[in-house]
Amino acid sequence: MNGITKCLTSLMMLSTIAAASTVSASDGVEVNHLGVNNTIVRINGDGKYLMLPVQESNDDARIVVLVDGNIDRTVNVRLAKSKVDYFVPLDLTSYNGHDVLLNVITTQNRSNIREAKDDACWKNLSLTDTFDISNREKYRPAYHHTPLYGWMNDPNGMFYKDGVWHLYYQWNPYGSKWQNMTWGHSSSTDLVNWNHHPAAIEANGLGAVFSGSSVVDTENTAGFGKNAVVALYTSADLSQIQSIAHSVDHGHTFEIYPGNPVITLESEARDPNMFWDTANNRWVLSLAHALDHEMLFFTSPDLKNWTLQSAFGKGKGAQDGVWECPDLFKLKVDGTDEEKWVLVCNINPGGPFGGSATQYFVGDFDGTTFKADTDADGNIPTKWMDYGKDHYATVSWSGAPDNRRTLIGWMSNWQYAAEVPTLQYRSANTLPREAGLFKNADGQIYMSSAPSPELVNIRDKEIVKVNNKSAGRKKRVFSLPVSNDGVCEILLDLDCRRADSVDIRIANNADESVTLRYNSSDHTLSFDRRHSGIVDFSQDFPAVTVAPTFENDKKISLRIFIDKSSMEVFGNNGKFVMTNLVFPTMPYSTLSISATGGSAKIENLKIYSIKEL
Repeated sequence: MNGITKCLTSLMMLSTIAAASTVSASDGVEVNHLGVNNTIVRINGDGKYLMLPVQESNDDARIVVLVDGNIDRTVNVRLAKSKVDYFVPLDLTSYNGHDVLLNVITTQNRSNIREAKDDACWKNLSLTDTFDISNREKYRPAYHHTPLYGWMNDPNGMFYKDGVWHLYYQWNPYGSKWQNMTWGHSSSTDLVNWNHHPAAIEANGLGAVFSGSSVVDTENTAGFGKNAVVALYTSADLSQIQSIAHSVDHGHTFEIYPGNPVITLESEARDPNMFWDTANNRWVLSLAHALDHEMLFFTSPDLKNWTLQSAFGKGKGAQDGVWECPDLFKLKVDGTDEEKWVLVCNINPGGPFGGSATQYFVGDFDGTTFKADTDADGNIPTKWMDYGKDHYATVSWSGAPDNRRTLIGWMSNWQYAAEVPTLQYRSANTLPREAGLFKNADGQIYMSSAPSPELVNIRDKEIVKVNNKSAGRKKRVFSLPVSNDGVCEILLDLDCRRADSVDIRIANNADESVTLRYNSSDHTLSFDRRHSGIVDFSQDFPAVTVAPTFENDKKISLRIFIDKSSMEVFGNNGKFVMTNLVFPTMPYSTLSISATGGSAKIENLKIYSIKEL
């Protein structure tokens, strides 16, 4: 065969392959396979959404969206290979009237185009005008904030304005694992019922949109307009830099500042959190110098030009993981006129029970430098905001009313967040909490986190009311509500002075249970979820967590919130808290109380069902 014949034969083979590799996935969607790992998808029809089929066990495919021949965005999606776990929508509404083409790069490890054509994703692409967001998850919480779909981690950018609490969060709209970081957006007038809005800030040429903060610029210091909402966030690509954007429609849409980035460093830094320093008439910014295990403090007159003032943290507190998501605010110590500053520092890993957790420091801040209080030995003690495994990235709302310091956290742990038994969505936020300070018997000042007052409004019926009953070796058993999948709130006051320990067991008919144990000799409360239900999705999930109860009289007051996949235990008006996920195969139905080494008095027990929201 001569060279010309070989060339003609090769061209004929390529033409045959090209013709065979052009298929129509559905009306209006044309798929052209260019090679084993490269496919062109052309949108020829009408529809608000292109539904992308996802298989969670796959690696990411990179989808470059071209509009009229120009790159509009790039997203990463775990496109289905052998089966479809669920669908996610690519919103096409802003492209109406334009030519849309997707350049898809996969890593499916197929040996030839014929095999690649058989991947489940191509035949399941479709156009639609609707996207079903009705809940399909057994474990979706009944009264905690969750995204409608997709992955969520850190809450960020939260602000209060005109009676509305705005909550932004790290969101992946294209799957239920971490990727494509975007600011999702929800809002509420009561911190319980949440309205969901389109994405607020999306990735651009500077990178993905990581965590940050927002403020209402009441004096127009930045020049974007009086009462403009200004967001400061981390743009993350090969490096991490800080960018700003502003909104003139109450935080629903943002315009990216063309002068970005506003802060650059030679090392990794993220999660900027800012506030107006009234005493010094300027903005203050905390920035996590993640790998250096410290927080950096900057000041600015206009939110655009920032000056590094100081650093805090090297060698202090828990140092085993990266430092992230700072917050800095001032609070009064309960019962006094004394004011102290609190520096919140989220850390991953290095939490007291493995994985991620939230530590904090109490001290003083002069507008430039933070100095932490020391203990009697001159050391800076490590203090934890929550003694469960599932409380991270906790930050507060700016501009909260009535001088409140209202916080919320991510209710998961980086050890297993991507493996929990849900698909439509992953992760919820904790209940909102009110921060306070109290002085303990050891002379130290600690932070309290009490449930926000709005949570009283979710109570429905009082199912159980008991006063002055004793519990010993023979346990007292009470029924939990059966309505609304057993979600409830429990208020329990115990006098444990005549007992060595007291067990509070929350169980179901499948013999799955959580046991809370108060130990009177060391003044601790433990939370055992090793037999709570589904626990085998991660070796790090079965665990016992332990909290100091910060009391000396062997009396404890508990407020326990049970949702479909979580328990939050607030003790002694928030002086200690434990937040833990649980995945029972059926709702918990009983509460039992027993004691060893004597008896305990149930001074007060109330159990409330929760309204269907």
